[in-house]
Amino acid sequence: MINKLREAENRYKEIEALLQKPEIVADQNEYKKLMREYKNLAPIVEKYREYESAEKQRDDAAEMMKAETDASMRALAEEEYFSLSERMKALEDELKVLLLPRDENDDRNVVVEIRGGAGGEEAALFAAALYRMYTMYAESKRFKCELASANETELGGFKEVTFTVSGEGAYSRFKYESGVHRVQRVPDTESQGRIHTSTATVAVLPEAEDVEIEVKESDLIIETCKSSGAGGQHVNKTESAIRLIHKPTGIVVECQDERSQYKNKEKAMKLLRAKLYDIKQREQTEKIASERRSQVGTGDRSERIRTYNYPQGRVTDHRIGLTLYSLDAFLDGDLDAMIDALATVDAAEKLKGGEL
Repeated sequence: MINKLREAENRYKEIEALLQKPEIVADQNEYKKLMREYKNLAPIVEKYREYESAEKQRDDAAEMMKAETDASMRALAEEEYFSLSERMKALEDELKVLLLPRDENDDRNVVVEIRGGAGGEEAALFAAALYRMYTMYAESKRFKCELASANETELGGFKEVTFTVSGEGAYSRFKYESGVHRVQRVPDTESQGRIHTSTATVAVLPEAEDVEIEVKESDLIIETCKSSGAGGQHVNKTESAIRLIHKPTGIVVECQDERSQYKNKEKAMKLLRAKLYDIKQREQTEKIASERRSQVGTGDRSERIRTYNYPQGRVTDHRIGLTLYSLDAFLDGDLDAMIDALATVDAAEKLKGGEL
């Protein structure tokens, strides 16, 4: 571990020097790439320097224990020695987590798709509640949300809704949300007061760079149509909505949020690249048979991951067995406690699996 930490510190110093060079500053792509790496290394290097400082102080205390003839002073040195030894153990644990291989997608923007599942109109209303929850959470993290397409119902639910979340670390916060979300509540239309169970499916895809996924125009069928939905000022007035069909894979994406056909096509291409990147990543994962298959991080969309129980005011994540009795706050976007717990379990499983 110490060798890895020294390598990280050397690389940190090397990047620090490179970022001062005019030719690097002039090359924006290279500058951004190095700055991203520099930011990722910073917490590791800071913690390592804290560890080294504690180690030096502990060694000084050890020397004092040997040299000191006064019993009270020796006792103080001994107390400091054991205190610093405990501090070093705690720092070691923190460093092990920091040194875990980072998910290469963590800093990316994301595409989120929510679809109403079993439960008809009630499922569509739940999909709308999830959309509101995620956009409120994104706002609290100062991420930017943009709606791409939505298929609304008359009661204000969504049969499906697709949106993007942009900001540094967006994927690292949203990646645990892929899967089947289940709701248990009494619908407004239920006269007998019976609890209904409905579901919605969430898919979180990291956004791909243009250079990573090349899409040939010859592989696309591009269709224009009028915007659809339950409302909107320019619905059915102009043929601004875009539907892209990727012939090699059969993937279909739509974007109807913008008035401009060009902007809708640009957004639709982002969605398509994200879906193709997701397929590419899944294929790579399948090739590595020995790779850890964490229940937290698989993002299996057929897996029931969470239950939202309205009568009991609770939300339960089935992957880690965590229940929070703060459903209202959770649905208002207060997701950090749940996401932090999922990230902690994921890191613990990686450590257990010997990924350091």
